[in-house]
Amino acid sequence: MPTTNAAIASAEAHCAHTYHPLPVVVASADGAWMTDVEGRRYLDMLAGYSALNFGHGNRRLIDAAKAQLERVTLTSRAFHHDRFADFCTQLAELCGMDMVLPMNTGAEAVETAVKTARKWGYKVKGVRDGRAKIVVAGNNFHGRTTTVISFSTDHEARADFGPYTPGFEIVPYGDLTALDAAVTPNTVAVLLEPIQGEAGVLVPPAGYLPAVRELTRERNVLFIADEIQSGLGRTGKTFACEHEGVVPDMYVLGKALGGGVVPVSAVVSSAEVLGVYRPGEHGSTFGGNPLACAVALEVIAMLRTGEFQQRATELGDHLHHQLGLLVGGGAVTAVRGRGLWAGIDIDPSHGTGRQISEKLMDRGVLVKDTHGSTIRIAPPLVISKEDLDWGLQQLGEVLAGTS
Repeated sequence: MPTTNAAIASAEAHCAHTYHPLPVVVASADGAWMTDVEGRRYLDMLAGYSALNFGHGNRRLIDAAKAQLERVTLTSRAFHHDRFADFCTQLAELCGMDMVLPMNTGAEAVETAVKTARKWGYKVKGVRDGRAKIVVAGNNFHGRTTTVISFSTDHEARADFGPYTPGFEIVPYGDLTALDAAVTPNTVAVLLEPIQGEAGVLVPPAGYLPAVRELTRERNVLFIADEIQSGLGRTGKTFACEHEGVVPDMYVLGKALGGGVVPVSAVVSSAEVLGVYRPGEHGSTFGGNPLACAVALEVIAMLRTGEFQQRATELGDHLHHQLGLLVGGGAVTAVRGRGLWAGIDIDPSHGTGRQISEKLMDRGVLVKDTHGSTIRIAPPLVISKEDLDWGLQQLGEVLAGTS
């Protein structure tokens, strides 16, 4: 097995530099812990950006995957397979909706949601062909495909990749007045993250999501909730929208739906919305494959117990209480989030988010920075309170300047 330095050097030489990972090389993982190639253990406080809500190597998910691996892994959608109907039915039921369009990655699901909203706008709402508009929020993160970066305000994600896809209006996140002004007769959808993850775990003002729901319903516009990071237990509810009593017209799901085992994503909506498609208009070779469905069915079964949502609520309350104690001490200027998910703004005089992340790595805790001075915490929902407290202790000591 290569050393850390050798593995990193090889990756730098042969992999396009689209990421700036922390200098740790993981060789194995279990629960909330990862072990590197040299045997050092690290507490995972990022959980694959919420893809690992149920922890590394979750036995139920691994067993489901193993059992399916012995049977059939891929048929393509040219044929039916015996896990597909159950997956679509059970995911639709979990979401309280009618139909599912399965894909693989989160970005694919967002692209699918965009296509779906436009198709619905032309076929159902009656917008003239080529005129459909979708309203999105500034500081969003919905992926990095060409269409998605066309409505991003992140310079790094967007610069030098034009020409950009038209048809989007960007308004400030949480600003209902701006959103109302942006909606026109040609608007087919409003696409929002109920909590903006990449932006630093930004929670919208209380009442914002219900107001968006009311506005979109009154104006005959689809409300699309991108719950790729926020959904499936992360915030203490199955969906973050539930905290405000909101049910959107469409959920966009991914990350934790595959249990950290395989990439699985989906668009879930009503029969009126997803019923606009006809064969040949959209698809994916791997979307809804037997292996993906088997793992996702186990994820759905686990979420139905409510234990992970409850755990995220209880540990999340503890997390935010402990983080709140750090505010005002000089190093932390603000803490945001919900459930087992937090964004922590660091005073620049104490270092950048990257520098704090590296110091935590040296102490055996893995987090990730965003937007310069912010770090994100999103541990697996299976983390123990003792491990969570140990990780927070390391954070406190780093911020206090303890060597």
